[in-house]
Amino acid sequence: MKKILVMLVLSMLALSVFASKIAIVGSTTVLPIAQQWAQAYMKMNPDVNISVVGNGSGNGIKALLDGVADIADSSRWMSDTEIKSAVSKGLFPFPIVVAYDAIAPIVNSDNPVRNLTLDQLQQIYSGKITNWSQVGGPDMPIVVVTRDNSSGTFEVWAERVMRGMLVKPEALTVASNAEVVRAVASNKRAIGYVGLAYLESGSNISEVAISGMKANVEAARSGAYPLARPLFMIVNGIPSNQIAKFINFGLSPAGQKIVAEVGFVPIYEVK
Repeated sequence: MKKILVMLVLSMLALSVFASKIAIVGSTTVLPIAQQWAQAYMKMNPDVNISVVGNGSGNGIKALLDGVADIADSSRWMSDTEIKSAVSKGLFPFPIVVAYDAIAPIVNSDNPVRNLTLDQLQQIYSGKITNWSQVGGPDMPIVVVTRDNSSGTFEVWAERVMRGMLVKPEALTVASNAEVVRAVASNKRAIGYVGLAYLESGSNISEVAISGMKANVEAARSGAYPLARPLFMIVNGIPSNQIAKFINFGLSPAGQKIVAEVGFVPIYEVK
């Protein structure tokens, strides 16, 4: 009996050793996709354990290059500095487009402003426009909510909205899309920006159109929306084994249906 028990314990230990583990780190925008993909994939593959952490695109890419993540979620392409770092380490980052997104400005629902131009957004975030009355809103100061420097969403905003100008130092800086939603929902003077999937996550926020155009599936996939962007999962080299199988699941109709269900834009039309 003891011999049988010992063999059973050893067999269980062997199974645990050979169980596959995938560590995913990075963008809070891609986070809902990664979480739902992981849950669905682990349900189909009980021997696979997938951990998902959302702490910003830059942190995800760093984790991949440092060898502590298998997949980096990113809402932007890698920077020249990150690519040089990868080359110096003999790594070959391989980006895979997993979905499309659109960054949408949001305001508190008590604020009647529903349309701004890119120039007005730039002037609000740089501090040149400081009162909502300057853009057709009520007479009250503007509270600017922005993302931290490790955020891919911030980098896209900096490139396409700020265009070389700095965000005003008084801006409230938060670490995730969810925190932007909470900050704007709780302050009628606030303005922020979030990924498409987060537009429905707050009960007291409203989207602001950019020159009359709102973020939507067609405009995001075609690139017609001014703040449309691809979302990436980045791996080291051509993926293989469970990482390849996980990515392939995400790109399959079942995985892309999840992309649509969590509020993002699939890379192709799914029913």
